[in-house]
Amino acid sequence: MLQPISAFPERIPMSNSNAQSVEERIAGVVHRLLTEHSIDRDVGVDEDLQQAGLSSLDMVSLVLSVEEEFDLMVPEVSIMPANFRSIGAISQLVDSLRAKR
Repeated sequence: MLQPISAFPERIPMSNSNAQSVEERIAGVVHRLLTEHSIDRDVGVDEDLQQAGLSSLDMVSLVLSVEEEFDLMVPEVSIMPANFRSIGAISQLVDSLRAKR
């Protein structure tokens, strides 16, 4: 019998995500995406993620990874470059989406 294929087979859940801040969890997601491109560096909260090394295709993965990490859905109207420009911008978006639950 075939095993189901995950869109993120290499993903390892963040450990004890309840104890980590939203920004720390997003930074972990960003770091994993950068690592896929052999980029190993810290990214500041307000640093532009494309300048840090993420491509426009990576931004699609970033949206999906953020949705998975926080078990939420980002509405299509919110999927815009300004909301995914930096860890801080993503954190604000996640906080606003969680507040609407």
